Amino acid sequence: MQYSFTTEQNEFRGVLRRFFEQSSPPPVVRQLMETEAGWDRTRWRDLNAQLGLCGVHVPEAYGGMGFGFVELGIVLEEMGRALLCAPFFSSAVLATTAILNGADEAQKASLLPGLVSGETVAALAITEPDGKWEPGAIATTAQQADGRYQLSGVKSFVIDGHTADLLIVLARLPDSKGDEGLSLFAVRSDADGVKRKALQTLDPTRKLARIEFDGVEAELLGKSGEAAGPIARTLAQAVAMLANEMVGGAERLRESALDYANLRVQFGRPVSSFQAMKHKQADMLVDLELAKSAAYQAAQAVADDEPDFPAIASLAKASASDTYLQTAVHTIQIHGGIGFTWENDTHLWFKRAKSSEVLLGDAVWHRDALVRAWADGGRVGQ
Repeated sequence: MQYSFTTEQNEFRGVLRRFFEQSSPPPVVRQLMETEAGWDRTRWRDLNAQLGLCGVHVPEAYGGMGFGFVELGIVLEEMGRALLCAPFFSSAVLATTAILNGADEAQKASLLPGLVSGETVAALAITEPDGKWEPGAIATTAQQADGRYQLSGVKSFVIDGHTADLLIVLARLPDSKGDEGLSLFAVRSDADGVKRKALQTLDPTRKLARIEFDGVEAELLGKSGEAAGPIARTLAQAVAMLANEMVGGAERLRESALDYANLRVQFGRPVSSFQAMKHKQADMLVDLELAKSAAYQAAQAVADDEPDFPAIASLAKASASDTYLQTAVHTIQIHGGIGFTWENDTHLWFKRAKSSEVLLGDAVWHRDALVRAWADGGRVGQ
């Protein structure tokens, strides 16, 4: 584990922070989250034209930058700090990584360049109305006829599913159960039989959708019935990246709380000078540094393809979930009366903290997964 970033990585972070501070201030976040899409396609194209972030962890052979998950973690941490409203996590992290893990070489060469350029936005459809992330809970079926596959079923809580151009869908073959018979499919969002509906969510900065498939023709990605390993690997990698995004948001909140405590005056002195406030600020800092260390280690473990990276990712997600939400609560309290109003920007990060807490499994689920992974050697299917 590298406990410090390289000079190049720190410079990369600096460029990202300056860019997001200019392009994603709170007024822009509020404007975008009120729209049905939740993001702006012109801004999305500009983001990729200027920085090319969608290809950070994609090999150069497919048009990417050829870096790794450490650099992708840096991108997500800075996006979480800025609360960027864009389909990056859905398209560049979930869908792109699923294709890298589960598609064959010809399919990668066909699908990835469009995702890397940002011209195509994709969404990964796994969860169904029960909200379970375990691949074994999948009920959507893939019927084969005349060499073609047709999907039938319902997917829910799909990030940016109502605006994506391409849907990467996890479905199962008839009469299969558990992890057996699972397959990945690519579906154009405008295909016949696809019905999409945006869901009302707690966090308006990250839109979710319900998608119905009624005999929809789909392209099989990779080998039929062998997607359990690739999708488990994809989810573990995404969990590590989500932890990095969450600590970025928590860091922004902690700094906001400290700045306000230094500004706010009671009894003729800044509230930051009170001993109780010093204790709270110290606790927030310690919790955040622990969560950041876990998130950074998870990103490094994924980049190095360590056998136990799923367990480390679960540890990081559990730590980040607790820290992000608790930091948001403390920040609202420190802001006093104004902190409890919607006009205060703290609520934007509070809602993201709450939605991220349950995304890809909450802290309790990941602590259980941590135990299960270590009991099984921490390995994930290949």
